[in-house]
Amino acid sequence: MSEFVMPSLGADMESAVLMEWKVKEGDPVKKGEVIAEVETSKGVIEIEVFETGVVEKLLVEPETECKVGTPMALIRAEGEAAAEAPEAAGEPEAKSEPEAPPAEAPAEEAPEPRVSPEPSAEVRASPAARKRAAELGVELSELATGPEEVVHLEAVEAAAAKGTAAKPEPEEKAPEKKADEVPKEEVTPKAARKKEAPEKKAAQEDAMRQAIAAAMSRANAEIPHYYLSTPINMTPALEWLEQRNAGRGIRERVLPAALLIRAVVKALEHVPELNGFWRDGAAQTSESVNPGIAIALRRGGLITPALLEAQTLDLDGTMQALDDLITRTRSGKLRSSEMTRQTVTITNLGDLGVERVYGVIYPPQVSLVGLGRITEAPWAEGDALCVRKVMHATVAGDHRATDGRTGALFLDTLNDLLQNPEKLQ
Repeated sequence: MSEFVMPSLGADMESAVLMEWKVKEGDPVKKGEVIAEVETSKGVIEIEVFETGVVEKLLVEPETECKVGTPMALIRAEGEAAAEAPEAAGEPEAKSEPEAPPAEAPAEEAPEPRVSPEPSAEVRASPAARKRAAELGVELSELATGPEEVVHLEAVEAAAAKGTAAKPEPEEKAPEKKADEVPKEEVTPKAARKKEAPEKKAAQEDAMRQAIAAAMSRANAEIPHYYLSTPINMTPALEWLEQRNAGRGIRERVLPAALLIRAVVKALEHVPELNGFWRDGAAQTSESVNPGIAIALRRGGLITPALLEAQTLDLDGTMQALDDLITRTRSGKLRSSEMTRQTVTITNLGDLGVERVYGVIYPPQVSLVGLGRITEAPWAEGDALCVRKVMHATVAGDHRATDGRTGALFLDTLNDLLQNPEKLQ
């Protein structure tokens, strides 16, 4: 019998709320199967079981906050005998008087509000957020920034901390005031609500910002960073990609972002020292290349789920996996393995006009690859000066695990692959 505990889904995670069990007691489960959904500061994440067996007992009720490492279920291994039920211990215990109080417990809990006020019922919100909003008197409709926005637990608690009430008390005496005595803000309530909207949206992002800040503060304090950058002529790769996409439908085309991820993965296979972790005072290289892809969320914040086993994917497979990962990240359908198995981080801010990216390594990883904007720039080829499409690639390395020579070798390999894009098939 083994315990299934609340997993750590990032260096900045301390706890999460169990939203829903996907299994029940007695169900068989296989390694890698999703058995529950939890809500963290980064959104809703599906968590997987890491062994094959049978769910012996569920130890935690939905909508319960659990710290990392808290036992949540008991998993019986295949072939292991089932545990004897406590009720089989004997008749006297089954008929003993102490069982009476629990029978009355549901009556005491019944009055607890389970549904938000009527305006909130139309708002998309997680069960944990809906319950907490009812407890704190927070109006969910005041937190949603759009019809497709899902309100999460951290937004409710942040709003409560800032004093967002469930419903503002109506000012019954307001009509008695003379028009010239009423402040402009009271005469135009719609304008006032629009003015407050940015503050409510900011409250929604607070928890995630704090989590990111905590992780980055730790990284800056613990990791001795070094940075290297080099310009790369992207013209050969982009022309090759354009020819490859010719005649393909929109859904079958490969975007430059996927081409760059594929190139980084191939380069890491040649320079594996940058693909791994710093743990227990030593560098550990990973056989799998699981790049964490920095993805901006519509509700604000940034998350870096892993593109698992990327070294096994060809260029088309990389494009399909990337598209799927972005879609599930923004709809809150990530799996715990995608939040815990990153071996390196890739951040591409080129679409925002940034030319060079100097990122902070996410512990316990030992490197981060930054990709900048592709721009037209003067480029010397032999004795001639011409205009080429150029991108600056940057690597941030952990000096405890590697040195500048390793980082330079990686950038040189990345450049060679992008000058010969047929190697990325």
